[in-house]
Amino acid sequence: MARPNGFAYEAHPDGTVHITHQGRRATVLRGDRAARFLTEVTTADPQLVMARRTGDYRRGNERTARAHPRNRG
Repeated sequence: MARPNGFAYEAHPDGTVHITHQGRRATVLRGDRAARFLTEVTTADPQLVMARRTGDYRRGNERTARAHPRNRG
């Protein structure tokens, strides 16, 4: 499985964190979730943490699911 890449984040003075993926905004974290994210991103792999927080964490079955009969349309 390929490592996630292309993620970046900006922490703002008002306590929000904006996470982008390849230059496009993926999510905004506020309050307690933003604080936990900032702690976790410094102790673990930042790209993996951001991929998990945005829901863009690949599982490897996307191509198989795309070809399933109920997903054709």
